[in-house]
Amino acid sequence: MPTGNHAASLVGTSAHPTGGDCVKQFILDHQLDAMRIAGRKVGAGRDRAIEVSNPFTNERIGTVPKATLDEVREAFTTAHAFRPRLTRFERADILNKAAAIVRERLDDVSRLITAESGLCLKDSLYEAGRVSDVLLFGATEVLKDDGQIFSCDLTPHGKKRRVYTQRSPLLGVITAITPFNHPMNQVAHKVVPSIATNNRMVLKPSEKVPFSAIFFADILYRAGLPPEMLSVVTGDPREIADELITNEHVDLVTFTGGVAIGKYIASKAGYRRVVLELGGNDPIIVMEDADLDEASTLAVQGSYKNSGQRCTAVKRMLVHEAVAAKFTELVVDKTRAWKHGDPMDKASDMGTVIDDHAAKLFESRVDEAVSQGARLLAGNQRQGAMYSPTVLDNVRPEMTLVREETFGPVSPIIRFKSIEEAIAISNGTAYGLSSSVCTNRLDYITRFVSELQVGSVNVREVPGYRLELTPFGGIKDSGLGYKEGVQEAMKSFTNLKTYSLPWE
Repeated sequence: MPTGNHAASLVGTSAHPTGGDCVKQFILDHQLDAMRIAGRKVGAGRDRAIEVSNPFTNERIGTVPKATLDEVREAFTTAHAFRPRLTRFERADILNKAAAIVRERLDDVSRLITAESGLCLKDSLYEAGRVSDVLLFGATEVLKDDGQIFSCDLTPHGKKRRVYTQRSPLLGVITAITPFNHPMNQVAHKVVPSIATNNRMVLKPSEKVPFSAIFFADILYRAGLPPEMLSVVTGDPREIADELITNEHVDLVTFTGGVAIGKYIASKAGYRRVVLELGGNDPIIVMEDADLDEASTLAVQGSYKNSGQRCTAVKRMLVHEAVAAKFTELVVDKTRAWKHGDPMDKASDMGTVIDDHAAKLFESRVDEAVSQGARLLAGNQRQGAMYSPTVLDNVRPEMTLVREETFGPVSPIIRFKSIEEAIAISNGTAYGLSSSVCTNRLDYITRFVSELQVGSVNVREVPGYRLELTPFGGIKDSGLGYKEGVQEAMKSFTNLKTYSLPWE
């Protein structure tokens, strides 16, 4: 059980178990009153608890206190005062050890994610594996030499010198703010590059799913991470968000979440770096030559995995009119076969969405689309946070359902006549994250790659396909063009320095 330094940087993260197997055991293992910051017991705000509930059962699985502004400020002060001195080997060793712990405890990680998020075990187990991948990629990247060499005698004005580059940690602290939809993997994508580059980070996870972040931090402490390099802050965003953005010690804010909050962060951050990974309205585009069985399988998986709560989920199905009828039939059949129910049932293909409010929003948008002429072919059944996989045909691009990001398991089918129309529809939203195209024609593929206004194009694959290492991110309202993924995040989290030497 973590004591002393292991718990030193879990700011305000205490919990009170009320039931639930793996969650209860996890919380019990993390003796609430052992949590400390800078050697001082976190006692403030014991009556300022945030309840965390299972979206499927509505059972309270625990509470985390709302960290006070003073505690948040102290977290930054402590982090800023610490100067990491870990060698590349030591950083890689910590990340490799953490990856091994995650692999040993895949079932614990999976069940914890499911308990607090409502994601089914199939999805949470997949996420646990991805977390291990992030750690392993981070460990590998740490060992690579990140410098470049430039000879200077390349022009008549050059000298016999060489310019070298090297990357250094930021002078200040990184603030990371993560969402609910991938409770541990989103955290890993912030924390691992920070460790790999010898930085210090204050992490604020979603108050809806804080325990996965706490568990991940504890794994890293057990693997040898100095706790001053990572502080986890739980609290009410309305109270502490501005401090997380504007604290004098913050050099960079990295955020994954909604567009409105992302733009607010950008407006408040001032003279600081900001990395924003925001929403998406990703299409799957099915051309007339596509393999319809493959395309419909990708469409359904892309819509319903992770309960449709992925920024890269399929949120619009653009289908050539020549194959739309057959494609729609296949999607409906595969949707009806998609088992949704108890997230802890290993047979379930989909659990709940994050809460009742989200489910009601999806229901209302589908109802609105139907009232405007769309045809409901399957789903649109809601019970609490349980919302069924849903298919609509005859959807038009101007409907709210597809104009805005509908962050749930909804499959709206939009028909088009030509590739020009498909590209126009795809580009006709404020978002520009990812896309999927189903075709075997190279001329179509090259046009999509060149003309779709998105950060990535996946041919005959779901929009969300990537490795944890590869660059990821969007443009327009999906982000500022800065990329995440372990390799790119490590670049964002460093300062590049050049130096030159005489060279014969």
